[in-house]
Amino acid sequence: MVIKAADMLIARRADTRARADFATWKMMAKLNGASALPPEAQNFLASYKKLLETMGEAEASEATIQLMYRSYYAEMGGAGTPPEVPARTREPAADTGNVTTFRRLPNKPKPGASNPNAKRPMPVALIFACLVVVYVAIRYYWR
Repeated sequence: MVIKAADMLIARRADTRARADFATWKMMAKLNGASALPPEAQNFLASYKKLLETMGEAEASEATIQLMYRSYYAEMGGAGTPPEVPARTREPAADTGNVTTFRRLPNKPKPGASNPNAKRPMPVALIFACLVVVYVAIRYYWR
């Protein structure tokens, strides 16, 4: 059987959507929010719970995802039986040695606390007083 590129694209999108939706719905069910899910999601979760009684969690999850995948494939306009989507193997991250660990920087001492001879900033009141003196001097000069 020849698989068209468009059908394979639909298959990949349907598989990705099925895996994402299943993970979301499963988390919602764990957080007691399954009643807020749409009826389609509740049906898939019910079939997942039935499958859990007969097989392990990983197998039940994969079987439910495949069921959702077939449904999504037909919904997205895929022709015929859905093709097998090759599983994406996740390669372990190679330790390249160029990863920098995050560490906290040492605290900077406050300028006034560490050096008593350090220059203190000019107080705001002194600046305001100087501005008032300049203003009064200009007004006096123009009269």
